[in-house]
Order: sequence, then C-alpha cells, then structure tokens
Amino acid sequence: MITPDSKIYLVGGGIAAMAGAAFVIRDGDIPGHRITIFEESDRIGGALDGAGTAEAGYVLRGGRMLESHYVCTFALFDSIPTLDASRTVTGETLAWNTTMKTSSKSRLVRGGMRQTAPSFGLSERQILTIERLVFEPEALLGNTSIADQCDAAFFRTDFWFMWCTTFAFQPWHSAVEFKRYLVRFAHMVGGFDRLQGIMRTVYNQYDSLVLPLHKWLDERGVTFELETRVTNLGFIEADDKIHVDRIDIAAKGGAAKIAVHPDDRVLVTLGSMTEASALGAMDAAAPLGSRTDGGAWTLWETIARGRPAFGNPAAFDSHIDKSKWLSFTLTMHDPLLLQRVANFTGNVPGEGGLITFPESAWLASIVIPYQPHFIGQPEGVSVLWGYGLSVDAPGDFVKKPMAECTGREILIELLGHLRVDAFDAEAIIAAANCIPCMMPFITSQFLPRNKGDRPQVIPAGATNFGFVGQYCELPDDVVFTVEYSIRSAQTAAYALLGLDRAPPPVYKGAFDPRVLLSAFRALHDIDA
Repeated sequence: MITPDSKIYLVGGGIAAMAGAAFVIRDGDIPGHRITIFEESDRIGGALDGAGTAEAGYVLRGGRMLESHYVCTFALFDSIPTLDASRTVTGETLAWNTTMKTSSKSRLVRGGMRQTAPSFGLSERQILTIERLVFEPEALLGNTSIADQCDAAFFRTDFWFMWCTTFAFQPWHSAVEFKRYLVRFAHMVGGFDRLQGIMRTVYNQYDSLVLPLHKWLDERGVTFELETRVTNLGFIEADDKIHVDRIDIAAKGGAAKIAVHPDDRVLVTLGSMTEASALGAMDAAAPLGSRTDGGAWTLWETIARGRPAFGNPAAFDSHIDKSKWLSFTLTMHDPLLLQRVANFTGNVPGEGGLITFPESAWLASIVIPYQPHFIGQPEGVSVLWGYGLSVDAPGDFVKKPMAECTGREILIELLGHLRVDAFDAEAIIAAANCIPCMMPFITSQFLPRNKGDRPQVIPAGATNFGFVGQYCELPDDVVFTVEYSIRSAQTAAYALLGLDRAPPPVYKGAFDPRVLLSAFRALHDIDA
C-alpha cells in the first residue's frame, strides 16, 4: 500500500515516464519530491526531441502527429501550462489547429508534378482484404506480416504509398499492427488523401510538449537523474507474487544500488525506438548503431531472462535490417527552397503535412513545418524535415544507398525530385545544413510478434511495479504514437496507486456508421 513515506521511481526519461510522474502527482496526490526519474542520456523527453541551433543546425529525429481523439494526451496536457503560463498546452494546441488546419494540396509528387487528393487506386479484392483485416480476430492473424495478408499489387497503390509514409509501415511489419491502425484511425480514412484531421503542435514537440511538462514536474520537486543508466532491477518472488527490491544504476559518480521498499512504486520504460540513434553531418553519413550502444534493450533483456511475463525483447531488438530508417533535418539560411516548395505545393509552411515522392528509390518524404519550428529560431532561418523508408536502395540522382549518404548528398537527391535547376540548387546547398540521423529501432514496435512478446502493463503477480512505453500491451490502441505512451503511463499509475479509476476509453470510430460510410466511399474512390 502507499504510505506517506512511499517513493516513486521511473526508469527512462521519455514521455511515458514524464506522464507517469504527472499522473502520480495530479491524480495520486503524491508530492513531487518523492518521485525520481532516471534517464541515461543528458536530456529528458525521449523520442520527442528537438535540438540544435541555427549556426550548428537543428535536429529532429522525428515528429509525432496528433489527432483529436488522443484523449489521454489532451487530458494530461489540459493540466500543464504553456511555458509562458498564458493557457494550458492542450488549449494552445487546439487553438493552433483551429487556425492552422492540415489540408495537403501535394500529398504525392510524381515526375516533378504534384497530385492533390490522389485516388487510392485499390481493387475490389484489395478493399475486401482491408475489410477482412478490420474484423478478423488478432489471434487468427498471429505473427503474420502485412505482405502475408495482401497481394503484391497492393504495395504499388497510392493508398499504400500514402499509408506507409504517414505511419512508417513496411510490407514485412505486423498484420496485427496494420489491423489496429485501420480500426483506430477509421475516422481519418475519408480525409487521408489530404491528411485532414492531422494535428500539430505550435513548435516541435520537445519545445511544445516536453519543456512545459518538464517545467511543471520540476516546479513540484521531481528529481531528474540524468546521465544515469539503470542496469538491473532486483526482484523478490514468492507465492506467485513478485516485487522490486533494488534498482542498480551506473552514473558519472560510479555504480550504486538503491533499495526499494515493497510500498515504493517503480515504473519501467521497456525498450526504446530511438536507442542508438546516430547523427551524420553535411559531409558525413550517419553510422548504424546496435542495441548495445545504450542501456534500454539490455535492461529489458536482463530482467526478462527466465520471466516470460516480462515479454520477449528479442522480437523487437534483433531485426535492425527491418526496423531501421533514416531521417534528416535541413536548416536553411536562404528562403529560396522554402519559397520554391510553397509555390510548387500550393501550401504555406505548416499547412500541407507530408509530401511523398513515390517514384523515389528511397521512398522519401518531407514535411515543411510552420516557421519558426524551434523556440528562438532566428528570422530568416527555416527548417525542413524528411525521411526515407528504403535506406539501402541506391538513389535516383545520387547513386548510393541513403544509409551511406552525407547530408549534402541527401539534399542533392531531394532537389532532384523537386526538379530544382542546377543554378538554384547550388545556391540552396551553399546556404543549408542537412543533418542525417540513422535510427536502428525506429519501427521495431511494428515487427511481427507472438502473444506475450509485449508484456502487460502490470505483469501477473507484480505488486509494486509496472511497464510503460511502446513495448507493453494495451488492447485497442496503437504503438508509435504519443497517445500510446501516455495511456500506458496512466494505466500503470492508477493501478499501482490503487486508484479506483481508469484512463478514458480508446475512441472507436469503426463502430460509427457515419465513419464507416465515409471510409467506404474513400476506399472506393467515390467523391463525397
């Protein structure tokens, strides 16, 4: 039971752990000074990152999209003031998306020509397959892949090009995850060809979400132990019950063991989709790391050894060739490229969302966010983000795999697909800094899995600990979202504190006849 002396420990400093700390304070009435967050890097926020300067170049490993039914996310941030305390983060985000609505006029680009609201191009057989997947029980799909369920032609349709680049799916990824996405985002299928319904934060998500939450937690006395790696957890097991009694850490000051009382609580972030991320530079390719380059996967492997209820990390961390891709952040000190793209697409920065080049051998996509995208970003400096899904294929203009390309070579490839002439290309490159980022595990949570590979948030028999993040099991919701991490934290916090409450249910638009009709018309390319 929770006592006035109980301490709360959170392993990992990503959005799941930060949200867990917030729920413990807000809904559990636990003072912040009794909460400690351990983070192995020197920075809080996990995958919701944003760093750099105009001079050195900005870096975004990725960006998570929001949508109106992220109920856990918006409920949490409705309690968190913005940095200037003028309103809540949720209030700011909702107001911003009322003004800056996503409506792409250039979702796909072929042969240097933009396509507005492309047709899905699905055959009746392919539509029936999608409909079957929506209703087929997950147990029957098992650990099959999307390619096991769909015909080869499906992966050449514009539906797939838009779907896979929006969500970062690959044909070899889990059919169960594909099914969950189809169900979870059924209400967005009708506007999918223009990315309608996609929501963004005012700035990048580190500045707009992480910084305000970090400030709120800090003001309440939460301790952040940065550059501190948790190497192991000690457990006591008896009578089908199990509790944590020790946390082993390694920090700059050396190794230490922290005693954990049965009345204390421990929330562990399992795995990491951004583990071993590595940056390149304008004239250097980004190196490919491995699971031993950080502590997240090693910790999960250590505590799961001999404990099936703790999941199977090997299902997710042993297939880098199937979970890696490369992103890049372009910092521009000349407005020429931004103007060219805005004129070409018909969208102002922040309005269009993802632009995909389906003819690209790298299957490359870019996003032009609203400027400034970073707090303190100088006037006259702009930022563009992009990524490629097929990083081992030679480029169309630079005859090298994307994974081996420098930032300069990635920019040259992008300018080729935008049909920028050599004179303008030279000026753009001279005033730009393109920083590539290789992420070995970025889609590892999508890999095919068996039942039990992802453990329950509160494993069987656990009395004072739980798991949070992208690699625990939450029925109905979908991984690779901020919402999944925050929902896992809310679920764990309420259960471990013994609170008689639960997170709000996942929105299920697939049971709404209006949503189904809209999706049916869209899949059949029937104009509204």
